[in-house]
Amino acid sequence: MQKLHKKQQGLTLISLIFVLGLIGFFTLLALKVGPIYMDHSKVVQALESIKNRPGIEHESKNGVWSALSKQFGMNYVYDIKRKNVKITSRPGYLKVKIVYHTKQLLFANLSVWVDFDNEIEVGKQ
Repeated sequence: MQKLHKKQQGLTLISLIFVLGLIGFFTLLALKVGPIYMDHSKVVQALESIKNRPGIEHESKNGVWSALSKQFGMNYVYDIKRKNVKITSRPGYLKVKIVYHTKQLLFANLSVWVDFDNEIEVGKQ
């Protein structure tokens, strides 16, 4: 007499709950971190627009900050403050460095901390 052995297939209930929990966690992470990187791309665009502006290396530090803050205002970027921007200016040379971090709460006491460091140089050093 021949016995048929069936293999069990599929997930147990606990495995299914675990997999769904992992999918949920990574979806939440993507939904919380995605906008941070979208804002960062706006910061990079603002720096590139400053870099491509004719005669920007001859502007004063306040003029450069004013142009940057207008770009940030247009793009709804609120994470960058004046203290995060270091502007080095000499005749015919400009360096703008932006260093900032963003903290986003995921849930309860778990947060995501993202650091950014961007700079542009215009003119001859």
